[in-house]
Amino acid sequence: MKVYVTGSTGILGRRLVDYLSDRGHDIVGLVRDEDGTQVVESRGGTPRYGDVLDPKTLTHAIPDDIDVLVHAATAIPGSTKPTDEEWARNDRVRLDGMRNLLDAAPDGVKQVLFPSVVWVARQPDGSRFDETAERHPDRGTQSAATTEDLLRERATADDFDATILRCGWFYAPDTRDTKLWGERLLDGDLPIVGGGILGRKDAALSFVHADDAAAAFVEAVENEASGIYHVVDDEPVTGAAFFGTFSERLDAPEPSRIPAWMARFFVGKVGADMLSSPMPTTNEKTKRELGWEPEYATYREGLQQVVEAWESDGTLAELESEPAANSRDARHNVST
Repeated sequence: MKVYVTGSTGILGRRLVDYLSDRGHDIVGLVRDEDGTQVVESRGGTPRYGDVLDPKTLTHAIPDDIDVLVHAATAIPGSTKPTDEEWARNDRVRLDGMRNLLDAAPDGVKQVLFPSVVWVARQPDGSRFDETAERHPDRGTQSAATTEDLLRERATADDFDATILRCGWFYAPDTRDTKLWGERLLDGDLPIVGGGILGRKDAALSFVHADDAAAAFVEAVENEASGIYHVVDDEPVTGAAFFGTFSERLDAPEPSRIPAWMARFFVGKVGADMLSSPMPTTNEKTKRELGWEPEYATYREGLQQVVEAWESDGTLAELESEPAANSRDARHNVST
């Protein structure tokens, strides 16, 4: 099939270009500069210049014979304490980007895929949930919920399959967050955020290795899937266990703790709530209907892969040699 990918240079997008190309599909990736061109070409795709927020560029950027569209573009804030303006830009990339993409799409598109997030359906009582659960969007997930709704409405009107893959929290050797976590754990400067007055209430979170997330999209494309799927690993885990295990793998100091109410002053409400509000979900439907299995079944195997990759490519030595102050100054500039 011929697949068009926005966000083709991002954590998910570049894997999609790589994996789908390897499976024999013809991949076109939307890029904005020469660096993006090189990323897409190096992974077997064909770059096309354009911007999801500039509708007139999409008219020429989307080939007429596309079968599948994947809107993987995001603008997740990279600063430690994001402003509302930063979140608003991500909202526009998600929602306006999807609307512009659908408006510019040629006739004959069979399937449109959107990477949403599982915590859009996080339950107020912290209970386990699946794809049928009622959504409870907040500031960080409202645009994901609205984009889900837009996609399903347009799928009915325009006769294509809408495929929503709600992903758990990404981690991988090359993600911005994972690198930042590694830096701060090695610095002894990444506290565990917990609920309650003293921060002792741990929340079960759902993670997924970015490699496994991309593999789920490949299965969704090749199975011509339609509907909502949760893409997470096999075992929800508390932040305390995840970051505690990560620190052990890195031979870093044991993380301290901080209550969520205090963490809001440093990382903002969205970030503090992400770490302290439970989001335990299941991948049973995705496994059953798509035939997908995560290579990294739990965070233990995934974090081991992260550290081994860092040891192999020199990232770990670089992180260990960086002075803590310089590492903190560079946090806003960690590459996506």
